[in-house]
Amino acid sequence: QVQLVESGGGSVQAGGSLRLSCAASGYIYTRYCMGWFRQAPGQEREGVAQIFSIGGSTLYTDSVKGRFTISQDNAKNMLYLQMNSLKPEDTAMYYCATSWCAHGGRWLGGDEYNYWGQGTQVTVSS
Repeated sequence: QVQLVESGGGSVQAGGSLRLSCAASGYIYTRYCMGWFRQAPGQEREGVAQIFSIGGSTLYTDSVKGRFTISQDNAKNMLYLQMNSLKPEDTAMYYCATSWCAHGGRWLGGDEYNYWGQGTQVTVSS
């Protein structure tokens, strides 16, 4: 059974930084995508960033490009999201997710991910 556990959320002022971590265990795929999603109260879940297990190709939603960086440490089964220049509109619950995928060139929707973590809250104040 795949398990994902997020950590690293918190409260910061606008312009600050946070690094989210996601610890994965029980993984069975060699080819997989891992993604970060977020959901603010009353809003739909939004894909933030995605990384492919082989080669580490990445994709980002436009609103975080240049500010957020997704990375992975395959040896440690860890996924990260470095978030810089945070804005109040980044406030949300952040989730990591994973699923088998053929390559990293296509953005996977939330419904295509099989496994999800419990989430970690990020709050950015102005």
